[in-house]
Amino acid sequence: MCDTFVVLPGGTADGSVIFGKNSDREPNEAQALEYHPAGLHPGNEQLQCTYIQIPQAREKYAVVISRPFWMWGAEMGVNEKGLAIGNEAVWTKMPLEKKGGLTGMDLLRLALERASTAEQAVETVAGLLSDHGQGGICGYEDKKMVYHNSFIMADGKGAWVLETAGRLWAAKKVKDHYSISNSLTIGEEYDRSHPELAGFARKKGWLKKNDVFNFAKCFSDWFFTTFSASANRRDCSSQLIKSGFGKIDVKYAFRILRDHGAGNYSPDSHFLGDRLCAHAANSLSRNATQTTGSIAARLKQDETTIWATGTSSPCTSIFKPVWFKQEVLPGGGKNPGSIYDPDNLWWRHELLHRSILLDYESRINAILKERDELEDSFMRNSDSASPGSSFEYTLAAFRKAGEMTDCWLEKVRAVPVTRKPNYIYRKYWEALNRKAGIIL
Repeated sequence: MCDTFVVLPGGTADGSVIFGKNSDREPNEAQALEYHPAGLHPGNEQLQCTYIQIPQAREKYAVVISRPFWMWGAEMGVNEKGLAIGNEAVWTKMPLEKKGGLTGMDLLRLALERASTAEQAVETVAGLLSDHGQGGICGYEDKKMVYHNSFIMADGKGAWVLETAGRLWAAKKVKDHYSISNSLTIGEEYDRSHPELAGFARKKGWLKKNDVFNFAKCFSDWFFTTFSASANRRDCSSQLIKSGFGKIDVKYAFRILRDHGAGNYSPDSHFLGDRLCAHAANSLSRNATQTTGSIAARLKQDETTIWATGTSSPCTSIFKPVWFKQEVLPGGGKNPGSIYDPDNLWWRHELLHRSILLDYESRINAILKERDELEDSFMRNSDSASPGSSFEYTLAAFRKAGEMTDCWLEKVRAVPVTRKPNYIYRKYWEALNRKAGIIL
């Protein structure tokens, strides 16, 4: 499960476009925050995606992506042209292809590498769907996890929503803001579509005679759409955007991505994955619901600033600034796997995250003030960063975040566990920790 949103210039504090996404996947499915440079390729080269090979593009743009460690594609990312994309799993009435095809994450990365604007990204994905289709197992351990995809594609001028059902699709230009969560949202109004979209629905009996065609109504699978709790999360992000409309900035985007709802929050207190900042809790309804990476971006026509955690659980993580100038991301770290590795950014943070989960209500308060102060200092420094010193700010932010993560781990461990989560929740996380080789 995931959540993506975009706010256009009329709703932001500085006239930029603000984009954000939480990637929710299995708890031990570490993500790699990566930079891939631009490149030129001969016309006959083949590209290996997650499951299939396709012709490589002659030119590809540089990208920063957050990628589940085992797949080629990415959950979210931004390219050097200022295009940001996030995708969501959606369930439709169309057949699912378990073998072959491009995953939604493949489509996302391909669009980032090949398109320079949001509108071009729509065209790119539509073409890839036509040529190759979508499919393949999308879960890491859950080999039954197959789905179709929706996307928000944003650049410094505007944004599009693209929603798919097999090889069919509909696209809508965003007017002021938009949120997607794990369900089709495009109804009767859209700007572009597959030429056979309405006709196919009529042929299948999903569009009744004299009814107006509604993409979501005709193609949505009721069961998975309902129990994904996507409506709750989409309503929450939309309401938060409306509450801050006209004043939304990157810091407000962090607030949306970290939202747990009103009041004191306990991750074991609800059955469905209905919170934006998602914490896994059981193997039945909240297994692939751990936020394993987050990105926010400020998109302007002349500059793009990416704010990425590179770690799970945005409420326990630190957003750090990244630019496409000179060097982009700090090097030297190991790519993650499914086993704890203290030399990897993602797993290093997991000790802190999972130590807080032992008593979330008590332990999260040990870091909140310093977390916000640290990000505020990053923002002040990023605003004054010159093109020649931007990587120095990024490097310093990642280094400081690592130091504070280690410091907070000791501070959190010193907070007594006064309220243990419920039995099912505890046993679920104990099993995950054993599998990952984590000792708390």
